[in-house]
Amino acid sequence: MSVRVVARIRPLLEKELDKDVIVRADRVEEGRPLTVVKIPNPKNEAEEFSFAFNSVYEQATTQEQLFTAEVAPHMKALFQGLDVTIFAYGVTGTGKTHTMRGGLRLADRGVIPRLLSNVFRRGKKLMKDSNGATRVNVALSYYEIYNDKVYDLLEPPEKRTPAGLPLREKDGKTIVVGLSERSCDDLKDFEKLYIEANNNRVTAATKLNAHSSRSHAILRVKVTQTTGDMVKESTASAIDLAGSEDNRRTDNGKERLVESAAINKSLFVLSQCIDAISRGDKRIPYRESKMTRILSLGQNNGITIMILNLAPIRSYHLDTLSSLNVSSRAKRIEVREIENEVVFKQPPRTNSAGGGANIQRQPLRPLNNAHNVHTGVLAAKTAEKAEKPDKPVKAFAVYTDKKPAVSARPAVPIANSSQPRQPSVIKRSSDVPDPLSARPSKLARPTQLRAPQPVTQPVTSSKQIVISAEQIEAMVEKKVAEILASRAAEAASKPEAQPVSKPNSAVQNQITEEVKRRLEALERRIDNEARNDDGGRSEGLRVLLQARQAKESGDDEAALSFYEKALPYFPGQARLLGKIERLRLKLGKAQGDGQQSEKIARTPRKERRRRDNDEDESYQEGTEADIEDDAIEKPARAKTPKKKRAPPKTKAVDQSVFDGGPASPVAQRLLDIVNSRDVALIKGLHGFGAKKAQDLVDHLTLKGDGESGRVESLAQLRMLPGMGGRTVERAYEGLVAAAAGQ
Repeated sequence: MSVRVVARIRPLLEKELDKDVIVRADRVEEGRPLTVVKIPNPKNEAEEFSFAFNSVYEQATTQEQLFTAEVAPHMKALFQGLDVTIFAYGVTGTGKTHTMRGGLRLADRGVIPRLLSNVFRRGKKLMKDSNGATRVNVALSYYEIYNDKVYDLLEPPEKRTPAGLPLREKDGKTIVVGLSERSCDDLKDFEKLYIEANNNRVTAATKLNAHSSRSHAILRVKVTQTTGDMVKESTASAIDLAGSEDNRRTDNGKERLVESAAINKSLFVLSQCIDAISRGDKRIPYRESKMTRILSLGQNNGITIMILNLAPIRSYHLDTLSSLNVSSRAKRIEVREIENEVVFKQPPRTNSAGGGANIQRQPLRPLNNAHNVHTGVLAAKTAEKAEKPDKPVKAFAVYTDKKPAVSARPAVPIANSSQPRQPSVIKRSSDVPDPLSARPSKLARPTQLRAPQPVTQPVTSSKQIVISAEQIEAMVEKKVAEILASRAAEAASKPEAQPVSKPNSAVQNQITEEVKRRLEALERRIDNEARNDDGGRSEGLRVLLQARQAKESGDDEAALSFYEKALPYFPGQARLLGKIERLRLKLGKAQGDGQQSEKIARTPRKERRRRDNDEDESYQEGTEADIEDDAIEKPARAKTPKKKRAPPKTKAVDQSVFDGGPASPVAQRLLDIVNSRDVALIKGLHGFGAKKAQDLVDHLTLKGDGESGRVESLAQLRMLPGMGGRTVERAYEGLVAAAAGQ
């Protein structure tokens, strides 16, 4: 059976108006009971949301009607051994406490007083029908969960501990350890206990509710039916949950905010448990809150009734919608209606050995091993021998080993493993301890025939870890100083050590030359960076702007001349070279061997796009592709026949230049740029960025200014770190294109 969820719409308060009512009850069909709650969409008033429940009660519903329709039918199941759980859920100020507790008038009594009245009445009827054979006992437990801590309401607040009462699991149920139970014989005893316990419950006034409950209250009514030696127990739990609060509307202080946070957290965990159960998850987060552990929706075997309290006015619109969503999912929770097991009484067990005063106790043994008795006995013995002046009186015990001496004859060995190994005479002694020797061996244990020998413990790695970095540096400096001192002593002892000063001076001069070379490299680098300022870039951009203006005005010859003037500022730029080549073809001024144009024509579009992305950003940031150029040159590209394309393996560049052949003018130009060690010139090569150019200059600087620091061929340039065949070829092709455009 699933959890029975019923909704109750509270009546309007004094300051609330009928025009603000937005929640109403409805029925599925005409003539059937109310089972649907309708509420408008907060984003669209014309749209309505409908939520179906087991039953819906309007504002005019009385306390008696609610109890008679929802709780009274389950009293019979309670006395049959089933557990019944009733809890009220809703936002603060919706009437949960009024539904469960009620008022002082007879007509305003809530679910809990009517439940106890029904239990007492049915219990008396059961005892009367059985002619006294069945006795019914009722016991009450009343506690609250305040700030996620459990406190007993039947005890005064002075006896509360800061940590509250702990929870334990027993037989699949959650038990509150240390919870008191009070026996109730009639309704008067209950009213006395209930009123006194409610005074101990924490309540406070908020902006939304003058008597807001700041804790969850749980009343457990334990019904015990005894018939002869058969005992049947069942429990009815009535839970008054605290309402969730919107602190933006309650204007809570610091203490109220802490209480509100604990309340909202426990209710949020309850909604998470309901969602997890409705989804069929394997793990239900019951243990994330004490309230959900005690409630245990879907785990308790019995009947569960959820009373959803709703406020009908517009100010509770979003809160009411959230409560309706949670309650509609709680309908899908299935619970098992299983009766509690019947327990049979057994007579108390008697001990056959007897007990009480008839037990024959053995006398206590003397404390022979106690230090004070032992000392007293020794003192008495020494007092008897006091006439001997040479022996002083002993006031303490001295341990002596009185075991017989072990014979020198060796014991008979049981197995070969018990025979000790004799050390070999020819075994060499190791200066360095073996790390495996630290592990004890059964065969190497000393026996009674062998005298114990001192064992040198090897140095473990833990001692080495203790040495700090400062100590290591000090040890190194000390060792270096000793070596230098020994060398100085040897040099002083030898007469021919006199001319050693010359090589030392040569080394000093060599070091000085190395320092000078590095200083010159640093100065050259600073000059290159100073030369590579924004002046050249701005001048090149100005020339490009003039070229574009000339092209837009239709003067292609002037545009071509301006593009050629801008080429030195942006050497090796494929886009700029392409513009110059297209203008030359357009004006009929194509010159040279046409290798660059052929290469541009046969280069795939993706490769050209990738190369364009690798170019200098200073050129690309200030320029854009000309749409007119692309529109004009499309027919020229279409006229290029596919059959005239060179095979992929054929290259326009002579490979003998890279294989150590004679250097061409372009190759010599490339080598001059590299050997100049000018970062700006090297960075202007095609395929060279700022980092690669700087790394090349640093590498050449480290080699020095001699022959070893110069690059004599492109093959040697390929072998430098960071270079490669493709990089050198791209730089060479860029210079070839630049030479063809001049």
